[in-house]
Amino acid sequence: ASKIFQLMNLFLDIKFYQKTSPVTLECHLIYDEIVQSVEKIPWCFLRKLFKISADCRSCTQLSTNYGENNELDFDPHSADDSVDSEVNPLDLITAVFLCADSFLQQEIALKMSMCQFPVPLLLPHGNNSQCTLMLWALRDIVKEWCPHGLSESRGFIEENIVQADIPFYSFVRLKNCSLSKSQLLNHVLSRGQQNHSIFINREMEGGAVKRKIANGLVEVYWYLPCGKGNLDIFPEPVAFANLRGDIGQSLTQFNFLLQVSTAMFVFLDKVEENEHKILMSLQGEKSKLFFVVNHKEGNTQKELKVKIKDPKLNVAEFSKKLCEAIKTSLTEETGRMNIENMFNQAIELGLSVDECTSKNQKEAAEEIIEGTGLLSIQDYKKQELPLQGENWKRLSQLEKEECRLKKSGDSGLEEHKSQLQEEKRQIRKEQRQYKLSNRMKHFLEYLSTSDKIRRDFFLKWMKLKLDAHSRDTLSDLRSKFKEQCEKKDVKRMAELDQALLDSSLGIEHYMREMGLIYEFSIINSTETADQTTHLPGVAAEMLLDGYPLELLDGDVSNVPERWVTDVLMELHRKVGEQSRLLVLTVLGVQSTGKSTLLNTMFSVQFPVSSGRCTRGAYMLFLKVGEDLKSDLNCDFVVLIDTEGLKSPDLAQLEDSYEHDNQLATFVIGLSDVTIINIAMENLTEMKDVLQITAHAFLRMKQIGKKPVCHFVHQNVAGVSAHAKTMIERKHILDQLNEMIQLAAEMERQPSIKAFTDVLDYDIERNNWNIPGLWHGTPPMAPVSIGYSEAVADFKQNLLDTVKSDRTNEVSKIPEFLEWMKSLWKAVKYENFIFSFRNTLVAHAYDNLWKEFSQWEWDFRKEILSWQNKAKLVASKKGEVSDKITDQQTKIKEKLSDYYRKKDRHVNLIEKYKADFINNINSLANEIQHSVSNKLDCVLEQKISSKKVQDIQREYRAVIEKRVMKLLSDCKESTLTDEQLTHQFEKMWNGATVNVSGLKERDIAACVLKQLRKNFLNRNVNKELQKIKDLSKIGMDPFKTRRYHVDSYVEQFQNWWNGDLQSFADSVIDTSTKFVLDKTKANGDYHDSFTRDLLKKIDESLQQNYRHYKTNSQFEIELKLHICGIASREFLKMHKKFLSENDPQTQLEKYKTQYLSDFLDLYKQKDDCQRKATAFVQLCIKPAVEEYISRSLGVDIVDEILTSCHSAEYSSRSFFQYNIQKELLKKEDFESFVKYIGNYEIYVKDWIFQHILKKMAEDKTLCKLKNKNLQVIVKKITDVIAQASKGEDGALLPDNKESITELISNMRKYLIKDISLSVEDEKTTLFQIQSTCHPFIKSLKISIENLKEQLQEEFTNSEDITETLNKLPDKPQDELFKRVIGCGHQCPFCKVPCEAGGKEHKQHHATIHRPQGLGRYRNTATKQLVETLCTTDVHSERKFLNAETKGEYHPYKEYTKYYPDWLIPPDNTIEASDYWKYVLVQYNDRFAQEYKAKPADAPEAWRRITKEEALKGLKDAFNIK
Repeated sequence: ASKIFQLMNLFLDIKFYQKTSPVTLECHLIYDEIVQSVEKIPWCFLRKLFKISADCRSCTQLSTNYGENNELDFDPHSADDSVDSEVNPLDLITAVFLCADSFLQQEIALKMSMCQFPVPLLLPHGNNSQCTLMLWALRDIVKEWCPHGLSESRGFIEENIVQADIPFYSFVRLKNCSLSKSQLLNHVLSRGQQNHSIFINREMEGGAVKRKIANGLVEVYWYLPCGKGNLDIFPEPVAFANLRGDIGQSLTQFNFLLQVSTAMFVFLDKVEENEHKILMSLQGEKSKLFFVVNHKEGNTQKELKVKIKDPKLNVAEFSKKLCEAIKTSLTEETGRMNIENMFNQAIELGLSVDECTSKNQKEAAEEIIEGTGLLSIQDYKKQELPLQGENWKRLSQLEKEECRLKKSGDSGLEEHKSQLQEEKRQIRKEQRQYKLSNRMKHFLEYLSTSDKIRRDFFLKWMKLKLDAHSRDTLSDLRSKFKEQCEKKDVKRMAELDQALLDSSLGIEHYMREMGLIYEFSIINSTETADQTTHLPGVAAEMLLDGYPLELLDGDVSNVPERWVTDVLMELHRKVGEQSRLLVLTVLGVQSTGKSTLLNTMFSVQFPVSSGRCTRGAYMLFLKVGEDLKSDLNCDFVVLIDTEGLKSPDLAQLEDSYEHDNQLATFVIGLSDVTIINIAMENLTEMKDVLQITAHAFLRMKQIGKKPVCHFVHQNVAGVSAHAKTMIERKHILDQLNEMIQLAAEMERQPSIKAFTDVLDYDIERNNWNIPGLWHGTPPMAPVSIGYSEAVADFKQNLLDTVKSDRTNEVSKIPEFLEWMKSLWKAVKYENFIFSFRNTLVAHAYDNLWKEFSQWEWDFRKEILSWQNKAKLVASKKGEVSDKITDQQTKIKEKLSDYYRKKDRHVNLIEKYKADFINNINSLANEIQHSVSNKLDCVLEQKISSKKVQDIQREYRAVIEKRVMKLLSDCKESTLTDEQLTHQFEKMWNGATVNVSGLKERDIAACVLKQLRKNFLNRNVNKELQKIKDLSKIGMDPFKTRRYHVDSYVEQFQNWWNGDLQSFADSVIDTSTKFVLDKTKANGDYHDSFTRDLLKKIDESLQQNYRHYKTNSQFEIELKLHICGIASREFLKMHKKFLSENDPQTQLEKYKTQYLSDFLDLYKQKDDCQRKATAFVQLCIKPAVEEYISRSLGVDIVDEILTSCHSAEYSSRSFFQYNIQKELLKKEDFESFVKYIGNYEIYVKDWIFQHILKKMAEDKTLCKLKNKNLQVIVKKITDVIAQASKGEDGALLPDNKESITELISNMRKYLIKDISLSVEDEKTTLFQIQSTCHPFIKSLKISIENLKEQLQEEFTNSEDITETLNKLPDKPQDELFKRVIGCGHQCPFCKVPCEAGGKEHKQHHATIHRPQGLGRYRNTATKQLVETLCTTDVHSERKFLNAETKGEYHPYKEYTKYYPDWLIPPDNTIEASDYWKYVLVQYNDRFAQEYKAKPADAPEAWRRITKEEALKGLKDAFNIK
């Protein structure tokens, strides 16, 4: 007994593997290990059994290491020690069953049956005192066979083996018998199948090891015919039971078998007295008993039926005789028994029955499915599971129609969409009104129990009962269908075909109903809260316990999004948000072994061949063990099992191909690893599968998903298979290339030419050959060892690949759900690629753009700072290229680093990387152009300033000379201040009477010259040559004319007279604002202003040419008009510059200074402090003010980007949200018109007003100025101290000459910050009488006074507008560049593009508008078009415009004319509520403004409130 319990204790650890624990993926269940201890034996057995390996029973011996010559050294002294390291396979099986729980027992029995092993019928408890009838353990085994009576009709029987009534033959032995009954049975059962290892016997590995606990074990095995006489051993199914050990030690088992058997074969060598007593006690059962005596010697009782084995006969020959004897006994009168009916006999004999523990759950399950016997399955579903009926199907159709819009009829599309919404609301209302049936209530109660074992028994009983009922129903329907096929009654055949589809009933239908109860429950309703709120938690627990969750309802092709989302989010919470997922999917043709492959790979139980195939898609969560989490970089492996492609059930439907495409796209899109399962014998179907998957992979490539793909070729065997199928693999790659080209053509992606353009594919690494599943002819064929080994090898390799490949970021459940919703929405549209929009992608793009915006601003800021310093130093223009290249390299490195992080879903936006690189290059070019222009302006202004200074210098010398002469003349007499001043005035007037000014330039001619250059090589110079005076042009309003557009557009008056006029006005307004912004700055006109203006006009014309089809005449007249306006404004600017820089004016500034000098010199007064103050006021103050002004623009931008307002400029989408929200609150029609029609001006004004508001808050502008003032004053103070010392570090001598050296040193040290005018210095220090040291002291006092003076000026200054306008670097322009993007507008509704930068392949916007707001109107009715372009581009409607040359063109093929625009559907129907509300509110006014009739808005739009509009806006921009 101690030996028994010692062996069992070794195996108790198996309880860790019980099915009641979560299904877990762990190293020791994946990788083969060498068995080096007895404790490892059960793990090895289970690992091999669960991959259905027929050699699992051979791992009962520990591995031994042989010597170098591989010779077995037998040591007689150590032979006994080795016995403890050997286990009889029967002991192993018995111990495993004793240690396993009920569910693991079931699974082990099922797998053993698949391997064609006998399974325990009676399990001894180890001490022979008790044993158990394993009825429950065998419940899961379902077999198919074809008795000879059905072979002609090619029928078959599918039945749960414990319920099958079949002859039952038992084999037992009396005492020791030299003839092995197990070996003899193997011979009987293996004829023709070459499988001699059914029952373990002493000739097999480990079979000779002494049994410790297996005696008393009764194994049962079923022989099942395939219907072919030449292959079948018996014409009907037969059960064979084998009692292990001697009858005398297992009398209970023997008596049980005697009662239930059709016949019993007793094996013995001879009958002696004890044997005779036992046999004579069985007189009542004499007819059942057959004795098999291995004849040697001794006597045999004549009254018993005896088969004597002749010593001359070998076992094989004797087995034939035995086989014939059994065949002969198989008559119609032969007793038959099913295992289920053995229950009573077992109880009577005192045996326990494993099923007794779940009696209550069995009764509960029977109660729930009781109605299935009274009603047809279709009627039962309508009564008990109403939510998944016609309403659910109709709702699914409506959702699809909402995306396709094919059945709008005469009503408008938006009206049709509103009607669909209303019908959906009605259906949802009806669904909510259904009351829970009592049976469904009981089902939910059992699922909600906290006792998981009770729940699991209940669900298993439900499954068993439902499967049995479905088998019976389907079998009956198949028979009727066959009859009708012979009669060729097409109508009846169609009815039966539909009945076959509808007659499926399983647990999944009850689970689906549970999901729909929750899906349709009212959120926040107290009525339903108690019944439904806990359901996601229940389903999440089940997911964790290894139950699958229906992801896609295959009966109606719909995803219950709310249910799936809440279940998975509940799971996410239950696992502490540790939910990294690795998603794996198998796709292939129906009935090619997809579910079997998953089951074999991961030891799961997706349903296979239980009377119906998988419909839709199911997901199952495998928890990853701690030892694998870091390697696989995930917490769960999610398996998705799908319905087969090319399903015969759906083949008759016209959209079956589309259905397959949707399914493939959906599941491949969800997956990280996709297995394409191909049965090599059907190349036509293979081609179809390749075509479907090619579409799906192409779509994933376009949306940034990169799944790993493996092709599994089933039924490819032989050692040379890999080499021989090389040609076939090459053929498949050729097929894939062909398919991907076709798919690319259909998806309008012409750049894709080969499968390798779509994903990484290696002809060697991504193809796997798997032998056939069965080793022989079913139903008696075991699973091929080659199959299980090949699958195990594939699984190990696949997981190793996942370990080594970390390129894709692993999603957690929330990200997985976002992706799922986006995919499902997109697959419902006909054009997936142009319909896909995903918040994860949007977030990833926005996050990168926020970073990029900051990098861009850092780039600009760096160059602006450098540029401002470059203005102070001559000859810096040559350095600009190096500086820009350096910054360009840095920003590219930042971009590369960002993509390397792999922690922000960057894999989803990989396709935008090229756009960002292009934006960097574009940014560099733009900055290069801007800096060059500014430096050119600075250079030109310096030239102008030098001219002024030369004149000033000339007259200064004259004035100073005359001042000294006047001083000399006046010294001889005593004069009052008034007299001295009078003399000075006379002298000044005489000296400055003839000061010549700067010459005024012909600005109009300069502008015209640039305009002519702009039209160079355009054959329009004749027109421009006629223009003599540009300043007279552009005074009257610009009018568009018929001849401004191409001839075929002339007929559409509203285009050239309405839309084109509006466009021209917009360009004129924007250009005028550009000109006025230039003229507000201090400075002179420069030709670059006109060049930039013309470039801006060119951009507008280029962007809008396709829409308006304007000709060169329009361009000439528009540019002339704008340049006329510009020439007048630039002339005003030039005159202002000349006025401010007039030498006469400049000299007048110093008049007071010279007068003071004259008076002080006359009086010989100390002028030290006055001179210091004058120097600070006239030389340092302008330089300090210029320094502050130079830095202020950048500081204001930084202040706004780092303040609480920073979010408003963080991304284009957030900026759009804020502007539109403010528009709605203002409720000002003119603002809406300006925003829609002149977006750039509106945005610039909005930003400017925003800056004004921010700068006025808490005197922010004053603080920024003071901050810069502190910086520069400190620098000047430090420089004074530094400049007051000579090169040797000693103080400068205290004389007048040292003052000149002091100022020279200051100029040198401050050169990078401020520029001190030499002329101003010489003027202010004219005839200074002070020495150096007192001057330094006075200078410091004056600097401090200047600081206080400027601080006071800043505090008192209220004109922020003027300050901003005069800044050299305007903050409003820098912020505008940050949010404006490329400036392109949607060709239909005129919404601005939100993509970052100017260089991107595709334009996109978050929300589009009703097209009427973009001036589109119905050509027949003249009404503004109410339809949104996001609706139209997925409908059957057509449009015409100038681009289509007035021909109608399908909206859904808009990319032919607008390939650079991506217009996906709205995320939700409420997303566009904002613009629907705006159109309804101002419908008449928009019509009046656009000279059209009001739009015919749907009634539903009129019910949208302002609050709902704002909520729709918020949701559309994903603002939390």
